[in-house]
Amino acid sequence: MLLEDLKDYLGFAVAGNFANHLGEAGEADEFAVIETKEKDAPKGMFPFYIKNHESFLGTYPVCDEIIYTHGREDENLQVEAEVALICDFVYENEKVIDIVPKYFSAFNDCSIRIQDGNKLSTKKNWGINTKGISQDIIEIDNFTEDGILSKYHISSFIKRDGIVHDYGTTSSVKSYSYFFNQLKDWMIDKLNTQEDCGPLEELTQFMGQAKDSNGILIAAGATAYTDFGKKNFLQKGDEIFVYVYNAHAHSFQDIMNDMCGMDTFLSQCSKLHQTVQ
Repeated sequence: MLLEDLKDYLGFAVAGNFANHLGEAGEADEFAVIETKEKDAPKGMFPFYIKNHESFLGTYPVCDEIIYTHGREDENLQVEAEVALICDFVYENEKVIDIVPKYFSAFNDCSIRIQDGNKLSTKKNWGINTKGISQDIIEIDNFTEDGILSKYHISSFIKRDGIVHDYGTTSSVKSYSYFFNQLKDWMIDKLNTQEDCGPLEELTQFMGQAKDSNGILIAAGATAYTDFGKKNFLQKGDEIFVYVYNAHAHSFQDIMNDMCGMDTFLSQCSKLHQTVQ
């Protein structure tokens, strides 16, 4: 699996899959019109890349080294540290029948924080190199609580002027509101039935490319922010670090040591390191 291969995948993300994230991102009001069947359910899904789409969504935004501001650094750009699921899927009779997560990786669903009334997707892809994914792509043994993903944690940091700051709260993958089969079933339903409402779009309109796509890249949802993350937006020269690591094999100190340049062998970790330009 290479990053170039993902150009032939559909790109979707889950909104509101960690407690408090939408409020901290300033998006809770926009999502207030979205009703969910369960209190803690994610709010919905949105596209960030649809190959050959005639809109901005047709631009492939994913990179493993750079976040380009494209001159929009005054619009409050924020890291969103997530797990990316690289999935096969079954599409029959114009419906998604199954989603099969095959690999996972550290992901930065970098976002613009402006409240302009537009759809969420418009704040997620503003050109090339506006998303991040690690090349440390790890195979999923099985997408259940018995699989390896249950052992993994998500951490994120910003290095600014030589000082490292926690950006997102270190969180277990298991602490997603929906994950494993519950998330999978929910995503299948949303891709087939989500309607246009508030900041979210009707999704079946984007599935015309499904037959020509090799899979779906899904950003599973962003963690909550630390105090620093809430108050500090990206600046040129910032270094972004997102780690998705096996907390049974590596300590938080191991992660800190690696980020500070010490020779740390992280054998069970997906690491994303980007520079803001």
